[in-house]
Amino acid sequence: MSRKVVVTGLGAITPIGENVQETWQNALKGVSGVHALEQEWVEKYDLPVRIGATSPKPSEDAVSRVQAKRLDPSGQLSVAAAREAWTDAGFSGADADSSDELDPTRVGVAFGTGIGGVWTLLDAWDTLLAKGPRRVKPMTVPMLMPNGNASSVSMEFKARACAITPVSACASGTEAFFQGLNLIRSGKADVVIVGGAESAIHPMTIAAFNSMQALSRRNDDPQRASRPFDVDRDGFVMGEGAGAVVLESEEHAKARGARIYAELAGAGLSADAHHITAPATGDEGGPARALREAMESGDIAPSDIKHVNAHATSTPVGDIPEAGALRCAFGSAVDDMAVSATKSMMGHLLGGSGAVEGVLTVLALSERKAPCTINLENQDPRIDLDVVTTARNLPGGDMVAISNSFGFGGHNSVAAFRSL
Repeated sequence: MSRKVVVTGLGAITPIGENVQETWQNALKGVSGVHALEQEWVEKYDLPVRIGATSPKPSEDAVSRVQAKRLDPSGQLSVAAAREAWTDAGFSGADADSSDELDPTRVGVAFGTGIGGVWTLLDAWDTLLAKGPRRVKPMTVPMLMPNGNASSVSMEFKARACAITPVSACASGTEAFFQGLNLIRSGKADVVIVGGAESAIHPMTIAAFNSMQALSRRNDDPQRASRPFDVDRDGFVMGEGAGAVVLESEEHAKARGARIYAELAGAGLSADAHHITAPATGDEGGPARALREAMESGDIAPSDIKHVNAHATSTPVGDIPEAGALRCAFGSAVDDMAVSATKSMMGHLLGGSGAVEGVLTVLALSERKAPCTINLENQDPRIDLDVVTTARNLPGGDMVAISNSFGFGGHNSVAAFRSL
């Protein structure tokens, strides 16, 4: 029989909070983290999109000055979120080596990203062009490589079981939950730090996403720009941040007297093999199959699910297929699910989005509250969902909440959490 996997620690640094509690409270209040970008490069390159959702810089308690110089901004966010989750899990030592409760060879990491160290890569290119190859920093490669975040987290906490890097575009953070679940169920690890991070608000990425008409251009009204499920949605808003969760086998967590937030009951993973950017639709589409797989792996019935943190990016082409996938997978039971679209407040954190949304889904279960969706003024009639526009109490008793992520390339991932 496979081992039960539980959540014992949460960490986050997002456009609406420096930590988990600030992020959670602002998600309940409907606070927007989207604002006008004031960096000099906005004017320099005459960018058509001038808004974004930036994240606070990690404190020196989370990431020291020396450490920050050796980490890409996405790596700094990763370590900060993971440190909060580790502390929240209540381990006695600063890392697995110093803890009385852990065997470092039984502690793993699965930390995703969509792009990796894009700031490091492009800054190094600028340096090469302006100053020549001798001025490119020696730490450039470790800082830019996509596995740098997982590597940094594993070294920070002396996690020696494995360090896995899901790189599946916007599904990366949620795919980390899938990997962590299987690592513990299979017996490879007792504890896994899972998560995702992105820091890619850069002139090149903004220009590129704008060229494919994926971004909102509401430069004159930033806080209302991200509007999932609304008929007037015109694209997503670039965001940045990181989320981290400590997973443990239930027996390991109980043996050390850990507080348990919820069970990670199941997870699903699929590929569309359809189109590089457009999602597959219908009953056989990848999103619906990932949702069904999450239910099967957790012995979950559609009627068990009472809350959904939707992927819901605010793009004209993305929101409708997700609504269709939910109805394909769950049938009429979807009518009793409270659906939140938290990207309305934080923008799209790309590879970090699923991790942060996973944190919020766990809190929705433990606190029995569904965070709100802001800017939904006129719901698209093709999206027949019960969308939460004001923070709402969830029912008592046993229930399941899920978090969805779908990424360019046809990547689909779902994490399903059960109350305990």
